[in-house]
Amino acid sequence: MVSLRRIEPERNMARFYEISLQPTLFGNVAVVRHWGRIGGAGRSMSVWEESEAAAQEAMSRIFRSKSRKGNVALHR
Repeated sequence: MVSLRRIEPERNMARFYEISLQPTLFGNVAVVRHWGRIGGAGRSMSVWEESEAAAQEAMSRIFRSKSRKGNVALHR
């Protein structure tokens, strides 16, 4: 799982974004995204990919896009 945060107090912005890969019952891999305001329930969306390689590429593409917009990855 990749966790991203974007906090800008001057804009009253405190957001989170999480991306993970989950196996499905049908042999595919789901790219699961969860986002919203920190402290809130947020929203979720899943996209199924045919292979783990395709899911990894989709996850990398989403991560790069969010990083360019100012989101910072959390290190665990």
